[in-house]
Amino acid sequence: MIPYAVTFGGISGRYATWKNATFVVVPFPVDMTTTYITGTRNGPRAILDASSHMELFDEENKIEPYRAGIFVSTEVPMSLTKPVAVLKEVERRVKATLRGGKIPVLLGGEHSGTVGAVAALRKRYGELTVLQLDAHTDLRDTYLGTPHNHACVGRRIVDAGARLVQVGIRSMSEEEDRFLKKSEEVKTFYASEVRDNVADVTKGIVSSLSENVYISIDLDVFDPGIMPAVVTPEPGGLSWFEGIDILRDVMRSNRNIVGFDVMELAPIAGMAAPDYLAARLCYRMMGWLVARQSEK
Repeated sequence: MIPYAVTFGGISGRYATWKNATFVVVPFPVDMTTTYITGTRNGPRAILDASSHMELFDEENKIEPYRAGIFVSTEVPMSLTKPVAVLKEVERRVKATLRGGKIPVLLGGEHSGTVGAVAALRKRYGELTVLQLDAHTDLRDTYLGTPHNHACVGRRIVDAGARLVQVGIRSMSEEEDRFLKKSEEVKTFYASEVRDNVADVTKGIVSSLSENVYISIDLDVFDPGIMPAVVTPEPGGLSWFEGIDILRDVMRSNRNIVGFDVMELAPIAGMAAPDYLAARLCYRMMGWLVARQSEK
């Protein structure tokens, strides 16, 4: 793959090359179907820029994850104007990453891009669970005239034959509620449940996962008090520590984490904290995966 103009964490040299990379970051600067607040096309670059200001020592895992190698590919072209073409390009990038024996990391960009990554992962692994951290179920069959809307990503994941485990949900339509009541492929943990007992919810999440797991994080899963830079900032979201506690237990379980994404950042001019949160979250997840590999 061709490298992007900037690297993750501001790293350079061999740590940023395709050859030496454990992680391949795919920027997805797409804003085709978002509603209410736009700007997710600026999300990937904002995360990458913020990452260059982080400390590269992971204080929890006591390692420097970047030494495992982080390659950033060129952006998925914004010149692609058809949703299917955009998703096919994501699928192609993820397939190339998997063929290289590397871990895909998608940065968004609207949440629809997850579907392209899941298509590639299903072809590679067969059985797959997608762990979706999100304020919304995203289970509409179509929205605003297209089945590829960001509000339909959960439904498309189920249609692709993957199991779906959702965490942090606090908004849905009547149509989605009906779908949940009859679906055996979707397990939903609501934000109110996390608030009441995060430890028990986390145990339930882990027990609901199959062997191969892809983690998809829509940043609106977090409360808008700490993450206002999203398309639909729903009140009552997770705190930083609730999100970290859940993800830590998932990443430290015996499941095979095959990749992850951090989606739907819509940067707010003059407000760096949300961009920085997204970058730190991405790097912490890399840290857990590197720590797991070193333990093996």
